[in-house]
Amino acid sequence: MTTKFHQLDEYVCDVQHRIGATAAAIHIVQNRKIVYESYSGKHDVNERSRDVDAVTQFNVGSIRKTYLALAVSLLIERGLITSVDDSVSHYIDKLPESAHKVTLRHLLTHSHGLAEHEGKIVQEFAAGEDWSYRNVGIQLLFQIVTQLTGMTLSDFVAKEVLEPYGLSETGWHTASSEHLIYNYYSGPSNWLGPNDSAAGDQSNLFVSARDLAQWGQLHLSRGVSGEGRQLLPSSVFDRVTSLQTPRGVPALQPRNGFIWWLQHQSPQNQIGDRIPVGSYQVLGITGCAVLVIPAYNAVAVRMYNQLHNIENYDYLEDIRTFGNLVSDAFRK
Repeated sequence: MTTKFHQLDEYVCDVQHRIGATAAAIHIVQNRKIVYESYSGKHDVNERSRDVDAVTQFNVGSIRKTYLALAVSLLIERGLITSVDDSVSHYIDKLPESAHKVTLRHLLTHSHGLAEHEGKIVQEFAAGEDWSYRNVGIQLLFQIVTQLTGMTLSDFVAKEVLEPYGLSETGWHTASSEHLIYNYYSGPSNWLGPNDSAAGDQSNLFVSARDLAQWGQLHLSRGVSGEGRQLLPSSVFDRVTSLQTPRGVPALQPRNGFIWWLQHQSPQNQIGDRIPVGSYQVLGITGCAVLVIPAYNAVAVRMYNQLHNIENYDYLEDIRTFGNLVSDAFRK
C-alpha cells in the first residue's frame, strides 16, 4: 500500500463496515496516473457472490445527475438552448404560472423552489432566493434534453460523451449482470426507486471506480482525452464546474456549478474544510463520490453499495472526512 494513503484506506474500510456496505473501492488519479486503488468486499451478502475488483460497476445514485448536467451544457454550446437563464416554460408547456420565473440556472443549482405535492408542481419559495435539494428540477431537465435532442438522455450521453472518451464501464441498466452490484433492487426497502427504464431518467446508472475517476478527469482536463485530443469544447466543462448559483441564494447555503457542489464554507457543504479552493464534488445516496481537486491535478473516487440509513451516521461528516484525508495525503 502507498504509505501516504494508509489512513484514508483505513477510514474507508471502517465506514464500509459501519454503514453495512458489502463492497467498497478507492481509485485516485494524479497527473493522469493512478496513484492509489483499492477494492474490498463482495457484490452482496452472499459469500459466494463476486469479489469486488476493477471492473465492478456500482450504482452511483445522484452522481448520475452530473451526466445530465453535461448534456445541458453541450446543448447550450450547440445553440439548442439559448441561455442558462432561459425560462423553463420556454421549453416545457403546461407548467403552473408560479413556475414561469424558474430558469434552467435555477434547476441546475437547486435554487428553483419547486416541489411535487400530490402529483402537482408547487412553488415552495421564490426562484433564486433559497436552496433546496429536490428531484423535480432534475425531472424537468431530463424532459428538456429529451425534447431538444429527440433522444433519451442515456443514448445522447453515450453517443456524445461515453463512446468518444472510451468510458465503456458506464451505463444505465435494467437487469442484473456479472459486473454490476445489483443488490439494491432485491429488498422491500429499496431506496433508489424503480429500474425499469434505460432512458437515463431513473437512478440506475452503474459505473466502475476507474470510469468514475475518468469522469472526474474529463472535467479536470476540460475535455482533453488521455491521448491529448480536445473531443468536446473546453467551454462545455468550464460552465459546468464554475459558479452558477444565483446571487440571491443566502451565503450559508451551498454553491453549485451545473449540479456539481463547489468548495464553499457552508453548514450543508459536502466538501471538507482542508480541501483547496476551486475543488468540486458530487455524492450519491449509495455512498459513491467523486472529488476533483485542481490544485493537486487530482481526482479521488470512493465507492460503496450502501443500502439504507443507519443510526448515528452523519453522511456530511463522513464525506467531508473522506475528502480531508485525500487532501492530507496529497500534502504529505
